[in-house]
Amino acid sequence: MARKPKAPTAPESGSTKASAKGGKPVQAPPPVPEKPAKPKPGVAGTATAAAGGKAELGTGSASPERRGTEDRAAAAIPLPPLATARTPAPEAAGHSVPAVSETPVAPVDPVREADPSPAAVVPEPAEASGTAADVWVETGTGATGPETPLPPNDAEAAEEALAESPHAPEWSPPVAAEMPEIQPETQAEPSPQPHIQHRPSLFVVHITPELAPVAKVGGLADVVFGLGRELEIRGNHVEIILPKYDCMRHDQIWGLQRTFDDLWVPWYGGAIHCSVYFGFVHGRKCFFIEPHSQDNFFNRGAVYGFHDDILRFAFFSRAAMEFLWKSGKHPDIIHCHDWQTALVPVYLYEIYQPMGMGHPRVCFTIHNFKHQGVTGAQVLHASGLNRPEYYFHYDRLRDNHKPHAINLMKGGIVYANFVTTVSPRYAMEAKDRGQGFGLEPTLHIHHMKYGGVVNGIDYDVWNPESDPHIPVHFGVDTIEGKYADKKALRDRLLLADNEKPIVSFVGRLDPQKGIELIRHALFYTLGQGGQFVLLGSSPDGAINGYFWGLKRQFNDNPDCHLEIGYNEELAHLVYAGSDIMVVPSRFEPCGLTQLIAMRYGTIPVVREIGGLADTVIDKDFSHRALHERNGYVFRDYDERGLESALGRAIACYYQYPDHFRELMKNAMRYDYSWNHPGQDYLNIYDYIREK
Repeated sequence: MARKPKAPTAPESGSTKASAKGGKPVQAPPPVPEKPAKPKPGVAGTATAAAGGKAELGTGSASPERRGTEDRAAAAIPLPPLATARTPAPEAAGHSVPAVSETPVAPVDPVREADPSPAAVVPEPAEASGTAADVWVETGTGATGPETPLPPNDAEAAEEALAESPHAPEWSPPVAAEMPEIQPETQAEPSPQPHIQHRPSLFVVHITPELAPVAKVGGLADVVFGLGRELEIRGNHVEIILPKYDCMRHDQIWGLQRTFDDLWVPWYGGAIHCSVYFGFVHGRKCFFIEPHSQDNFFNRGAVYGFHDDILRFAFFSRAAMEFLWKSGKHPDIIHCHDWQTALVPVYLYEIYQPMGMGHPRVCFTIHNFKHQGVTGAQVLHASGLNRPEYYFHYDRLRDNHKPHAINLMKGGIVYANFVTTVSPRYAMEAKDRGQGFGLEPTLHIHHMKYGGVVNGIDYDVWNPESDPHIPVHFGVDTIEGKYADKKALRDRLLLADNEKPIVSFVGRLDPQKGIELIRHALFYTLGQGGQFVLLGSSPDGAINGYFWGLKRQFNDNPDCHLEIGYNEELAHLVYAGSDIMVVPSRFEPCGLTQLIAMRYGTIPVVREIGGLADTVIDKDFSHRALHERNGYVFRDYDERGLESALGRAIACYYQYPDHFRELMKNAMRYDYSWNHPGQDYLNIYDYIREK
């Protein structure tokens, strides 16, 4: 470091002092009092710069305690002559600079971390010019004011201005022998700005049997709505085509009107007249196809559950493609979903590409391999695919295990440009672990165009900070509000108000969801000192009847409530007011229950399968960092497996409440919105767009 200038000595009364230039003598100012002056904003930083110091990047100013000390030193020690201000930074002389501020430096952009830009590098200045002009000093009378501005790079004028200033302090002459050598100023070369590639907007059409909230049966409806919304947010044009069911919720459609009334769809050698309606579903542009046929395809009071479902949706897929062709729409991407629309890529490649519709590419998403659309040759004759011997080839639509049947889902896999499932783990299980229900050989053949993308949830709908269906809003930093929602749930379901944890199940009572383990979770929770809530129903009457019997059995139990049916408003309150959510699925492609539960700070207890394994990290048995763990996981599909995870969750609730609370916060910090899946699908679209 440069040696500290000697303190000035007070001149005798009436004495004069020549300027450093040797000009005319000037009257020396009265001595500066010993009492330090009260610092003004900017004194410490400016005085440091004037003394040749180097400013700390991104810190702004020193800590309050240290800044006060430096300001008092700057006010008590007179400024050195201008020559001292030309002293290079301490680094130039081989000295280290102690940290001036305890404020953390702002993080560096990872794109520029290897080659920082000029904004992130401060060159070591050879001289500080003009910095003393902004310094405030205090005279013996207490008056303050700015110094006379100094012309930059003009030492003589600067010295005269300092000498003539009424507030100029008296200086001691610098010792020439102690002046370090002036280093030439180096300028940092500006690094090139990173190239940002602007991708073009895409025209994407979803062809789907479901869409939330107008025609919702399962998670497929939520996926189509959420993904479509995310793609639009990212600047793409998205349209959705679905059947016009008589049971759909017209109150969720805005501006429904007939827009295309001359659509004739080939069917059984003839044609069926259809009308096409357009309307907005919460901002999504939707087309609804209504066939005028004695088959009455979509006026049956339900979406699924009929003996001719395969013919119904084979017709819908052909009608959707005919509408795109007749209306002159040529989307970049056609995204179809599950077996119901698996014939779309077959129609495109075999019928509409030879007619000139060669631009679209198809992404086919499989939400559940269990339902594949296995049928006979009748659907080929009905839809205009009139070469049965051609389509019954093993490399096309013939089922892998039934030589006299065709498999619609297999056709979608073979003909689509890319095939996705709803989680990476489920994609692997379907191909390699027997979860493909007979399609494993086909997936291995087409593995180069096959992958998994975890679903997201709509954070506008499932958001504890703004949910209109819960009495008290809360977030990670205001998690106390969750306990008020817990009390509201108990009040609504007439549960005892105590300190017990609430364990819940929300979903469809289906064998896939593990109904045997759901029943066992009820009895085990009550035996471990917890409360249990169930909200769901089953399309199977026998399963519904069994759970109605359980409801009557526990009707008077103050720690148990079974709600057979589904209520959207109550579902939000159950997610917000519960402590633990059980998802003991036999198999699970993705699962939305655990994602929603974590959004509301409810700890999931899940089986290590499919999308559950992709999204839930066990608190006790994981190699991941502690702050990344968000639930409890078990592997074996049996009662002991469930107890191993659910028992640990209840024990942590009672014995380590602080750990349980941190686990809740960990779960809430995860981002399972459509932000990341939306980008994944755009990457897939870009990958297949030019193929």
